[in-house]
Amino acid sequence: MGEAELLAVSEREVVLEPRLDRAPPPPSPVSLLAALPRPKILRRVLQAVAAMGVKRIVLVGSYRVERSYFATPFLAEEAIRGELLLGLEQGRDTVLPEVRVRRLFKPFVEDELDSAFPERTRLLAHPADPVPLEARAPAEARAALAIGPEGGFTPYEAEALRARGFDPFSLGPRVLRVDAAVPFAVGQVELWLRGTPPLPRGGGEGDRPAAC
Repeated sequence: MGEAELLAVSEREVVLEPRLDRAPPPPSPVSLLAALPRPKILRRVLQAVAAMGVKRIVLVGSYRVERSYFATPFLAEEAIRGELLLGLEQGRDTVLPEVRVRRLFKPFVEDELDSAFPERTRLLAHPADPVPLEARAPAEARAALAIGPEGGFTPYEAEALRARGFDPFSLGPRVLRVDAAVPFAVGQVELWLRGTPPLPRGGGEGDRPAAC
């Protein structure tokens, strides 16, 4: 990152002399495994997590993910890059995240999950689980976070993730849409990793929103 001096302007070109002398913001300590959301929601999710500094994102199929979502032009490489760039601009960052798309849940979990997410601390934001995030302790300074589609992962999918070390937790009783739940959960996990307990809204234990 840095600044640039404007050297010349003509009808055909603008000449800049950049001085890139500063590192970009540090990356988020959270990596994200997310069920592929609806196409319009996908754009918001990609922008939000790029702005927050998430650098590894896997979008995976789920029983509750419509097959037609994988045919959206928003999953084209250039379309994904465009949304990530908008997020980087918002977050004043210059390092593109890595995004992988995997259509089938079971083969990904069985064959690729461990290599894609080597973090020892693995978390599953699951609305059916009563355990709050604060009740757990991180095993390291990084975490892999899994978030399901609208309505959450199915019991089979949640159990498959649990079997591979993803500890389920709840962020409270409220149900949010994916585009709100993802950045909310990423932010909560970052605070948790730093050792700063999230502050409840309204002063009560039952006032915290929940990732869906």
